[in-house]
Amino acid sequence: MTADPCPLCAKLADLAALPPGDVVWEFPHSVALLGPWQFYKGYCVLVSRSHATELNHLVVSERRGYLDEMCLLAWAIEKAVAPAKLNYELLGNQVPHLHWHLFPRSADDPNRLRPVWFALDEAERDPISRRQMQSEASRPDIAAALRAQLVLQSAPGSAPVDPR
Repeated sequence: MTADPCPLCAKLADLAALPPGDVVWEFPHSVALLGPWQFYKGYCVLVSRSHATELNHLVVSERRGYLDEMCLLAWAIEKAVAPAKLNYELLGNQVPHLHWHLFPRSADDPNRLRPVWFALDEAERDPISRRQMQSEASRPDIAAALRAQLVLQSAPGSAPVDPR
């Protein structure tokens, strides 16, 4: 009996096939993808380049690199969309491949005290909520704003973000 193929490994193997703007940044240990729902403008998924189901399954240097890259992506999200709060989630219950969800939360988010999954679940079931969840900004524009911040961070002479 063979295991089902990993959808995130398949996606990483063919990044060029993704729609324009979906790939935000290619890091050494991970790839930042624009999240499918942009109600949380700037929402990204940071996918580990190595297939592993738990952080502790990565070798130390790779784990540190992956976590540092998450902090760089978080910095870019903060600079690009100025959220009131940034939520980080590493679950893997549905797709057992290491991937962080970074959700920028706004001060006027009606569900700001609840996990985002409740609002997303409601939107999946209700067409009116689904329309409300769509961002006014285009996906390529959001990805470009995030990329611009990461380019600034990687520019020669720029002070690196201290991911403490």
